[in-house]
Amino acid sequence: MSEILEPTDSNEQNNNEENLHHQIVVSGLYENWFLEYASYVILERAVPAVEDGLKPVQRRILHALREMDDGRFNKVANVIGATMQYHPHGDASIGDALVSMGQKNLLFDTQGNWGDILTGDGAAAPRYIEVRLSKFGNEVVFNPQTTEWQLSYDGRKREPVTLPVKFPLLLALGVEGIAVGLSTKVLPHNFIELLEASINILKDKPFELYPDFPTGGQMDASNYNDGSRGGKVRVRAKIEELDKKTLVIREIPFGTTTTSVKDSIIKANDDGKIKVKKVEDLTSREVEIHVHLAPGVSPDITIDALYAFTECEVSISPNACVIIGDRPHFVNVSKILEVCTHQTVQLLEQELQIRKGELMEKLLYSSLEKIFIENRIYRKIEECETFEAVLETIGKGLEKYKKQFYRAITQDDLIRLTEIRIKRISKYDAFKADELMKRLQEELGEVEENLANLTRYAIAYFKDLLKKYSKGRERKTEIRAFNTIAANVVAAANAKLYVDREGGFIGSGLKKDEYVSDCSDIDDVIVFRRDGKCLVTKIQDKVFVGKDIIYCSVFKKADERKVYNLVYLDGKSGLSMAKRFNVTAVTRDREYDLTMGNPKSKILWFTANDNGEAEVITVSLTAQSAAKVKQFDFNFATVGIKNRSAQGNILTKYSVRKIVQKSGGVSTLGGVDIWYDEHLGRLNRDERGRYLGNFSNSDTILVAYKNGQYELTNYSLTNHYEPNEIDVLEKFDPEKVVSAVYYEATQKAWYVKRFRVETTTIDKKFSFIGETKGSKALAVSTQKFPRIEIAYQVKDRGPVEKMILEPEGFIDVRGWKALGNKLPFARVKEVKILAPKVVEEVATTQALPISSVSEDADIEEVSNEPESTEAEVTAVKQLNLFS
Repeated sequence: MSEILEPTDSNEQNNNEENLHHQIVVSGLYENWFLEYASYVILERAVPAVEDGLKPVQRRILHALREMDDGRFNKVANVIGATMQYHPHGDASIGDALVSMGQKNLLFDTQGNWGDILTGDGAAAPRYIEVRLSKFGNEVVFNPQTTEWQLSYDGRKREPVTLPVKFPLLLALGVEGIAVGLSTKVLPHNFIELLEASINILKDKPFELYPDFPTGGQMDASNYNDGSRGGKVRVRAKIEELDKKTLVIREIPFGTTTTSVKDSIIKANDDGKIKVKKVEDLTSREVEIHVHLAPGVSPDITIDALYAFTECEVSISPNACVIIGDRPHFVNVSKILEVCTHQTVQLLEQELQIRKGELMEKLLYSSLEKIFIENRIYRKIEECETFEAVLETIGKGLEKYKKQFYRAITQDDLIRLTEIRIKRISKYDAFKADELMKRLQEELGEVEENLANLTRYAIAYFKDLLKKYSKGRERKTEIRAFNTIAANVVAAANAKLYVDREGGFIGSGLKKDEYVSDCSDIDDVIVFRRDGKCLVTKIQDKVFVGKDIIYCSVFKKADERKVYNLVYLDGKSGLSMAKRFNVTAVTRDREYDLTMGNPKSKILWFTANDNGEAEVITVSLTAQSAAKVKQFDFNFATVGIKNRSAQGNILTKYSVRKIVQKSGGVSTLGGVDIWYDEHLGRLNRDERGRYLGNFSNSDTILVAYKNGQYELTNYSLTNHYEPNEIDVLEKFDPEKVVSAVYYEATQKAWYVKRFRVETTTIDKKFSFIGETKGSKALAVSTQKFPRIEIAYQVKDRGPVEKMILEPEGFIDVRGWKALGNKLPFARVKEVKILAPKVVEEVATTQALPISSVSEDADIEEVSNEPESTEAEVTAVKQLNLFS
């Protein structure tokens, strides 16, 4: 039992009460300290201010550089040392921030090895590299007259609270930071697009902003959500097919390096997700990573696999958090740009007001000086004995002119007049003084005009920035839509599927059992059992799925072309039922009953058909059955394709002895309807894009490229087509005629040719304009009666004229290797394909003058053209001489 101690006297009791009064609860103390620390990290280290888009370390670097600026380069080590006068967190953080800003090539001119954002190589030591402010940085970031100042952390220097930046710097540079309890991530945007968007804001026009990354690549910004929290962009490397055995990566996603991309490809290969022989990083000034494919591997499927399993595609989630009014705010990109734009307008107004004040002061003093000298007021002060009397005399001399001045004359103004030297008075030139005042007045009028039309002045300011600094800052990242790649479709077959039918096991580890097919380790497997049950499960080393397996295979979700033909015996009624069905979507590891669900039901006949084939079977009944006909044929084509839960059609009510196949079936599904999405450059069966037609097994696609090659491909949905490189993509018709206008480099002339595609080799490119370097296709069309507008010069330096050529009247159909007919022009400037002419029957045609048919003419207008003028007829005859 503890002893209770009581105070011995009143003094001791008072001391105890005083000690209790000064006690502080530790939990409350830590809570306050943590809040102060969190606030400091958010405001002073990690999150940028919306006013200038800079973190404190970046702002202090710029201020130190401005203080050091003399037009020459400074050692980065010296800049770091100068910045440490303002930034209390050491040289490492300053150096890293400085290099990061220098690599963005906007505010700094750099010299030396500053590292490489493409390869991930770091910069050289600070003592070896140099930096100075760029012209752009000097122009838009600084103005001491409009800067709000504060004391540095030690009170010895002054530093800006925020810099008066007249440009949306935050959105141009981008920023990423992790604070306490929150983070920020603003993606970089295009310099030109930011200025154009700011102009649209001032003009009250709509605008859209999307990121633009210095590493280039391709971006799907459909879920960008204006850069606010919860948005997402997908960024892909730019992958080209060098040949059927080699892929080349030309641009990489933002946030990756060539080293990390290469390592991710090697890892995916080691994991069996893709199959490549070798990966070579040949990057120098531009990204160039060669991916050498294994034999028999499809380049198109490998491209998809690279996007699915490597850093060739990354997802970036923006989270725009900025400091507004000393508090963090989650905003969107449009809001940030609006704040920056209106702040620029305010800063421009402040600068104009300051300039206006300076000009008015100069005009005031020039007027005082002129009155003081021309009216010889300076002579009246010769008799004054005191300085006060001098000032009084000058003041009286100026009294009658005070209405001319915009403000009252102060004692400082009078003192300044007394400081004019005699030499200046003696050489005073009234004409020059009037000219100076005139120029000042004109400039003042211009400033007042700009103040009165501030929006117009701000728009002109942004346009001036565009004119001076936009060269070389065009968009690098291509904006396009991406398709979603199913990983199990493009994964390499890195495993094998085996089955133990009697034991009821499947898996990749049953190497002594029956081999089924190759598969990948992320595939699903569909299993059908004799008892009429089916299930889908993940591929594993060994898994029990039920005894008496009659079929198993790799499961392809949403495959409507795969049809299962089934005959089963119902255990309750004794009926034999026939059915055809798809399995397109299931819950993994859940059993589905394909019969009526009665006990002792079993499957009598089963086939899996990849293209909806319907075979003919011969059904033999038992000898004891009462049926008169104990053997008959049944064609599955008479049964409709339904869902897996359908009961089916009655095949027979008698006992079945056996079923055998009489003949193989043909597809009952017909061909496949294929569409081409010109935004994605992909084929699909979802009715997206342009309809190409209904394809059967033997059909192919004709692709004509802008480089003068054509290719026949299959209609696999994994095919890649680059929309920017294609002139024609359609279902191949061997009877169709291809018309082309092209430049032949050997002859240095322009030709027209018409030909039919005579080759049948799939996935091989053929050049229809020859192999000479410099030759190029200008226009390619498969229209029956194409019309081609040609802008040409008869002489090298002659005027540009236009005409419309109809190839079917200019040249006959020849072989695809033929040269064609030469155009009688010294130079062809531009070629456009117009809407085709519609005629009821093929007749003799001629080249049409540009004046007869406009590019936007309707079919009716084209069919009823006016007669040609004499000059136009001459041009037609000239062309026909060469046909």
